[in-house]
Amino acid sequence: MRVCLMIEGQEDVTWDDWTALAVACEEHGIEALFRSDHYIGLETPRASLDAWGTLCGLAAITSRLGLGTLVSPATFRHPAVLAKLAVTADHISGGRVEIGMGAGWHEGEHALYGFEFPPARERMARLEAQLEEVHRQWKSGEHLPQPVQRPHPPLIMGGSAKPRSAALAARWADEYNTVYVLPDEARRRRDAIAEACERAGREPIPFSMMNGLLLGADAAELRERERALVQWRGSGPEETWITGTPEQVVERLREYEAAGVDRVMLQHLVHRDLDTIALLGREVVPALA
Repeated sequence: MRVCLMIEGQEDVTWDDWTALAVACEEHGIEALFRSDHYIGLETPRASLDAWGTLCGLAAITSRLGLGTLVSPATFRHPAVLAKLAVTADHISGGRVEIGMGAGWHEGEHALYGFEFPPARERMARLEAQLEEVHRQWKSGEHLPQPVQRPHPPLIMGGSAKPRSAALAARWADEYNTVYVLPDEARRRRDAIAEACERAGREPIPFSMMNGLLLGADAAELRERERALVQWRGSGPEETWITGTPEQVVERLREYEAAGVDRVMLQHLVHRDLDTIALLGREVVPALA
């Protein structure tokens, strides 16, 4: 199983924080750093730098680390703008960018920043149109420069594998990502994507999952990190989270691997705790390689 780090960028993650996170990921062998694409804190009033501005900056100061959004809402940007931003980050990074795309869901940030927030059916229609147009611009030969990665940067579609989402992923996506699921539900969603791909006449695309992470070298350190998590977010880990010592985390992730999860984006909410990243890279990533 491949292991990546996921950071909620709307949680007061400063530019200094981002550079420290990227350095830690490269130093400790984390293959990719993903970030959310939100404009405001979702539960408390916290600040957020723009997702694609952040990725372009990180692309310039890293050399090996994969970078991506999880996920960019179709409601935030015109398809041509999103396609151009991804290509720009792809060139700055030398071909290390992935683009996550979704329909958008948080009404509050849309209202605050003046984005339209139509009903879910229309948001899905916008996502479908955006997927098609981004693909077209990446492959047309007319929209220059074309991406470094050929035929284009990997496109990750996020969702819960419902019929319309699965059908869109089978047509356009290179990977499907779902969030906060237990192994049985992960297997069900993975099977739904595989079946949609079969109906579309293509091989199953990789299936990934985002889930919360709470990791400690031993029981005492785990308790200490849980206290820090509660202090930051007001509550501890939830049922679906991946929690424990490195051995326990590896065992839990093996359950998801058996359910068909190819890659996991581990959500690290106490983002200034870089020791967790070091422990993840030193003891979890090699055990799952």
